[in-house]
Amino acid sequence: MGIEKNIPEDWGETTLGETTYFVSDKINTEELTINNYISTENLLSDKKGIVASSTLPNVSKVNSFKKEDVLFSNIRTYFKKVWFASKDGGSSNDVLIFRPVKEDCLNKHFLYRIISSDVFIDYTVKTAKGTKMPRGDKNAIKLFPINLPPLSEQKAIAKVLTAFDDKIELLQAQNKTLETMAQTIFKEWFGKYHIGDELPEGWRVGKYSDIIKLSSGKGVKKTEYVNNGKYKIIGANGIIGRLNKFLIEEKVIVTGRVGTLGTVFILNQPCWISDNVLINQPSIDHSFYFSYFTLKSFNFSSLNTGSTQPLITQGDLKSVEIIIPNSFILEEFENMSVPFFEKIQINNTQIQSLTKTRDTLLPKLMSGKVRVNNIKQTADA
Repeated sequence: MGIEKNIPEDWGETTLGETTYFVSDKINTEELTINNYISTENLLSDKKGIVASSTLPNVSKVNSFKKEDVLFSNIRTYFKKVWFASKDGGSSNDVLIFRPVKEDCLNKHFLYRIISSDVFIDYTVKTAKGTKMPRGDKNAIKLFPINLPPLSEQKAIAKVLTAFDDKIELLQAQNKTLETMAQTIFKEWFGKYHIGDELPEGWRVGKYSDIIKLSSGKGVKKTEYVNNGKYKIIGANGIIGRLNKFLIEEKVIVTGRVGTLGTVFILNQPCWISDNVLINQPSIDHSFYFSYFTLKSFNFSSLNTGSTQPLITQGDLKSVEIIIPNSFILEEFENMSVPFFEKIQINNTQIQSLTKTRDTLLPKLMSGKVRVNNIKQTADA
């Protein structure tokens, strides 16, 4: 991109504002669903796509985007919420919609690589306005310098990087299938019993606190996590940054306490867990995956006590009544679940390796330091 001056002879130097524009077309809110309305809340951090929105806006019109537009959350841009749209829809004002001025000059897939690059995101952080809720400066964004290869090379660069994305998505899909298989067994074994039913011998009705030790994470300051650190910081919706120190080293289950409810995931590497997250540590033997799927089965909407934003308390979560099987069944389910999650962890390690390689390769390809024809190994190798 434009910061690198030693570019190939057939490349040009330009700016984002000269080659793209912010889409401001409108769409009626009544034409939208929770699946194609995009706000900064349902764009995932670390360029991991989107989830369904929890609500629709209470205004009559919002900005309209088209398939293959690039969407970028302009609030706290260090969250790296970028999405290459896979469908048409509408978005909130805090989401910027990028589209090439001329597609015969700037390839849409190449544009996505520009917007998702760390060079661009770091630039938006440095030029942002505001302190408590920093927003990207649109005028500064237009001035972001880029190096522009010929269209054929733009497409070739995008194709190489997309190969990594495709492999990552394949592994992520496999992980989803593996977890679904384990969850299906959980439902077959435990889902058929309800509070008030006659239970098998050794089973009992108890509270969530009978199987889980519950605690909150610790808050981190913005100035700490915008810098490159060693350990990941986990927020209510996933990874939000890194730190040089950590709070949790053991494998734990976490879920959002405020803002994002119902997101439940497993952490098995050293990380700092923020104060908008509840840490769930099983307190009885052979109950980790039983506890995990039990938490995922809760109706978080019924536990919400927030007014301005969703909120659950430790006390309310601890008090949820559950059915606790006998220790033999718990151990049997744990042993059956372990292979599924071991494979998931192997896949996650491969995903991390592919992601690191892709992110290392991206700026080199887009600056011209590495040319597509010189690449000996891609994600297909």
